[in-house]
Amino acid sequence: MNHYEKGRHVPDIDTLRRMAAELNVPLNYFFCDDQTTAELALLISRMTEEERSNLIEALKRHPGEKHADKK
Repeated sequence: MNHYEKGRHVPDIDTLRRMAAELNVPLNYFFCDDQTTAELALLISRMTEEERSNLIEALKRHPGEKHADKK
């Protein structure tokens, strides 16, 4: 693990899957650019399919300012 953290080795996808399972995080957690995105990925992965669908609909109804400006 230390070699991966220090950037000496890059794990292959199978290793990443095993690490994700061991750490109880979704695979995409390892590809997040910041802590906020990682936390969102973790929370969303723990939701039911219905909860995720509801979240998507809520976000579509109330887009952030960035998205609202694109209209």
